[in-house]
Amino acid sequence: MIASERLVEPFLSGENSFSHGITFGGHPVSSAVALANLDIFEKEDLNGNVQRNQAAFRATLDKLADLPIVGDVRGDGYFYALELVKDKATKETFNDDEAERLLRGFLSGALYEQGLHCRADDRGDPVIQLAPPLICDQSHFDEIEGILRSVLTEAWSRLYKRS
Repeated sequence: MIASERLVEPFLSGENSFSHGITFGGHPVSSAVALANLDIFEKEDLNGNVQRNQAAFRATLDKLADLPIVGDVRGDGYFYALELVKDKATKETFNDDEAERLLRGFLSGALYEQGLHCRADDRGDPVIQLAPPLICDQSHFDEIEGILRSVLTEAWSRLYKRS
């Protein structure tokens, strides 16, 4: 903070204090970082990369629709959700206990351990939310699909040991 001597003088001696704070919104350093970030978006054509590759990302995720636990694939760009269901035909969802076991008891940890940083969430229907880095291409999409396929297949077998 920069202030004139007249403003600072009451705080230089005694027990006077001036409580203040600053938020990140409008903070000069945060603003400079945001502007630099926008420059990188433009320089590296990150939005263009997403536009060029979003159909491939969707097509790769759509391959997971053959799994019995995947009820829907929805989203746009590089932000998608896989809806998880108990019954693919009826789209019956998991009850609270099943969702807890599925999402927090297994999926969150298993996906993380396999190197996929995503969000398993149940505010509403249980879903896996995906938002990969904007630099991703088909090789990354294939890796995401492979990890999801493996972990979701294991999750299904853990929940429903079919004979």
